[in-house]
Amino acid sequence: MLFKPDRNGTTTPVGDGATGIAGRARRRIVSIFVTLLILGGIGYITWTTFKATALRNTPPDLPVPVLAATPQQKDVPVYLDGVGVVKALNTVTVRAQVDGKLIAIKFVEGQDVQEGDVLAEIDPAIYKAQLDQATAKKAQDQATLTNARLDLARYQQLAQTNAGPKQQADTQKALVDQLDAQVRADQAAIDNTQTTLGYTKIVAPISGRTGLRQVDQGNIVHGSDATGIVIITQIKPIAVWFSLPQQQINQVNAAFAKGQLTVDVFGNDGRTVVQNGMLASIDNQVDPTTGTLKFKAQFPNADLQLWPGQFANVRLKVDTLTNAIVVPTSAVQRGPIGTYVYIIGGNNIVTAHAVTVTQQNDIEAVIGSGLTTGDRVVTTGFANLADGSRVIIGREENTPAPDLAPRRKGKKDQKAGQKGADAGGSGQGQATGQGNAQGGDTQGGTTQSGAAQGGTAEAGGQGARQPGGGAPQQ
Repeated sequence: MLFKPDRNGTTTPVGDGATGIAGRARRRIVSIFVTLLILGGIGYITWTTFKATALRNTPPDLPVPVLAATPQQKDVPVYLDGVGVVKALNTVTVRAQVDGKLIAIKFVEGQDVQEGDVLAEIDPAIYKAQLDQATAKKAQDQATLTNARLDLARYQQLAQTNAGPKQQADTQKALVDQLDAQVRADQAAIDNTQTTLGYTKIVAPISGRTGLRQVDQGNIVHGSDATGIVIITQIKPIAVWFSLPQQQINQVNAAFAKGQLTVDVFGNDGRTVVQNGMLASIDNQVDPTTGTLKFKAQFPNADLQLWPGQFANVRLKVDTLTNAIVVPTSAVQRGPIGTYVYIIGGNNIVTAHAVTVTQQNDIEAVIGSGLTTGDRVVTTGFANLADGSRVIIGREENTPAPDLAPRRKGKKDQKAGQKGADAGGSGQGQATGQGNAQGGDTQGGTTQSGAAQGGTAEAGGQGARQPGGGAPQQ
């Protein structure tokens, strides 16, 4: 410790007391201040760098390219869809009615035949002999009857003149009646044998198409055979049986009471209507196991699009909505609280509007409420769309067509892609070959707010993210 002498000769310690403490406090404060200043500078530099990077990477608020449609007002049919099975209108198993040898087959498998056409023949020799026997028996009895009638005439003349007994005439009359009944029985036997002989020719009971032959020529067939000779199905016209849920019974009955209902059958693609027919009948009870009711429709089937046994998708027209508001199905969106559409308002600003969908299919939707024919609705471009967004409306012919497979990029495409990426990063977004598109302005009549056309760059930095770097694919 250093001592400083005073005037009186005494010594005092240097830096001792309050002065030393104050100096140390000032040095501590200065150190803290300098540290905070350095940390603040580092934080400011970091924040400035981050903000600049975010501004460079954030694309500008540009209009969203979309396609739009105007709601239409027209009459829309109301259909009920179902699944059914095609059945022949009539099916007949052709069987032999008499026993015998099958001597001829006169049809081709799969042939269309008419009612009354001869399909096969059975050996008729036995049945012809039976017919001849019955005919001869009738001739014999007819001769006996003729002789008895002559005797009756003589006995009646004798009885009138009392030359002969009256009882003899009455007995002869009874004999004539007996022989007359015998002749009628002979005629019935002849008719029976003629009918049996006719059964040796097997004819088609209905018009239709023959199936596969069940028996070959030369076999012995019997009237009791279960398989028969061939099956004939009537496929012109043809029937379709289909089912609908029991909840739709009242709607169908009300429509059926007003008149005939049309039924359509779809092809294999499920969209093309291949046959148009009419509803023929409704079953009289609901199937309790499925809760459905069966319906039968009849179709002309002139071009043989329907075949017995195949499944078919059908639709039954039960009503027509007159002057209904219709929009493309793609315009209807679904959110947490229901269905809605984007309506394009003034300055091309879109607004989400709730709508009520009465019915819809793959193509169009019927709107019950929420739209008018004066509105315009967005149909495509929902990925970057939100309520309040500004849009630019394109045309169908400007929609980029997808390629079957990715194309190989050449040097020209790579240079154009780099140019589009640079333009996108600076916010210029010049669309290659179409002119500049800035803030929604179009030049050349085809560029849409820097939107990519067949691979062109999007304005405001979106071109860098397009395939090919914003260059159109050739």
